[in-house]
Amino acid sequence: MDVPLWLALIVVGYLGIKLIRPPWWLVAVFLLGGYLIADSLLAPAINTVVK
Repeated sequence: MDVPLWLALIVVGYLGIKLIRPPWWLVAVFLLGGYLIADSLLAPAINTVVK
């Protein structure tokens, strides 16, 4: 069974928000921070650490 990545991320995100109940400002900070870091000079360094 092949599940698209976007669908898996939506399901995991929805379950995480429902079960853990983080504050909405924290979710927004993580999303905005991840978006900004992905387009910064730190992206190659983070990519090597993650792989």
